[in-house]
Amino acid sequence: MNETSAAEHGDRNSSSGRLFLDKEHPAAWRALNGLGLKAKEAATEAGLDQALIELLNVRISQINGCAFCLDLHVHDAVKNGETAQRLAVLPAWRDTDLFSAKERAALTLAEAITDISDQAAREHEGRAARQQLSEAEFSAISWLAIAMNAFNRVSIVSQHPVRAR
Repeated sequence: MNETSAAEHGDRNSSSGRLFLDKEHPAAWRALNGLGLKAKEAATEAGLDQALIELLNVRISQINGCAFCLDLHVHDAVKNGETAQRLAVLPAWRDTDLFSAKERAALTLAEAITDISDQAAREHEGRAARQQLSEAEFSAISWLAIAMNAFNRVSIVSQHPVRAR
């Protein structure tokens, strides 16, 4: 989940009016990256593969509307074997049979953590996900979602630009 900062892409706080939080307080950014790395480590130790981790990063970024993170994680998802078809239908994953039971549980949990405002729904979705996920998987996915939501917020507030590839 090692997010790339806008500053690493050569962008600077400038006359554009953007204030890149990662550049303004790099120690805080490094700490967030540390959290992201530990969450990814927990996911790997729990047996989650990189393709699922990236699928979750994409879905969370879709919900939050983070263009910078979507660009980064769609690219990484494809690099890790994700298909164009599954990425295309990801916003409507519940209406397809393209995702395994474990992937569906992971997506359910990640969405519930991302849209945390409805406690009853979050608890219901959490119970449903627990039926498919081990405790280690549940915890790791929760930490992945918490970290990705934080990365999304930093990029959205900073207005990190998406560069053409």
